[in-house]
Amino acid sequence: MLLVVWQRVSLRRRSLDRVFAAGAQQAAAGDWLEQQDWLSRWLSVAGYRSPDAVAWFIAAMLMSLLAGALVVYTLYRSHTISESVEMLAKVPGGIGDVFTPVVYICPWLILAAIAALPVAAVQRNRRKRIEAVEMDLPLALELLATLSEAGLGFDAALARILESGLADRVLAKELRSFQADLMAGRGRVDAMRRLARRIEVSTVSVLVSALVQAEQLGTGIAMVLRQQADDLRERRRERANAFAASLTIKRMFPMVICFLPGLFVWALGPVFTQLFRMADSLLRSRGM
Repeated sequence: MLLVVWQRVSLRRRSLDRVFAAGAQQAAAGDWLEQQDWLSRWLSVAGYRSPDAVAWFIAAMLMSLLAGALVVYTLYRSHTISESVEMLAKVPGGIGDVFTPVVYICPWLILAAIAALPVAAVQRNRRKRIEAVEMDLPLALELLATLSEAGLGFDAALARILESGLADRVLAKELRSFQADLMAGRGRVDAMRRLARRIEVSTVSVLVSALVQAEQLGTGIAMVLRQQADDLRERRRERANAFAASLTIKRMFPMVICFLPGLFVWALGPVFTQLFRMADSLLRSRGM
């Protein structure tokens, strides 16, 4: 009898522990944005939101470090560095001594470049997400403003937009998460702020700030959406004009880097060859 009573009491205690643990787990899952560390936060805004994203990133970093160390070991083991230094030492006039430190530093630069490949991949995915959001946001704002002016509520207009061609885009997925927060019982202001934190794009942050202010003051959403759509269109026009104005300056760098060295080699190459030969003969005559 004591054994049966103890089993029932322990079963009841385990059941209560599971209930409270499930509630705590749901609360933790609901507040995952507030509980993230800097690495999880950085990966999540880049689109890597799996629970194992941090572990995979650290494993990728370790593998990249190992690969870079293997490349450096191979370079030193095959005597590539020493042979390169010897070849530079044979250049007449002591010109090769200038490039000798570069040869010694080059393996470690290769190690750093290979080790930074996971970071570069995450940054590239982050830039792609920002470009996708900034590309889709003007159209979504125009549709939201038009539907709101036609009499639909914000939630109905948002649901109508998510059924359109933006269904598989990054912005649409984040808006679905916003709808999920609303259906989970969160306040509209809190859900909007979480949307801005999940995306972390300046245009979305400005839009969310305006919508939160309109929600708190009780003003019309349609007017705010129309104003934000017009402002976003104007900012895109100014950005395009600035990019077009900077093309003339940006075009100068590839010309200087790619074209001018070839012109210098073609025009001054024979002169430098003669100078090197004269310097080499002069050094040999003084050595004799």
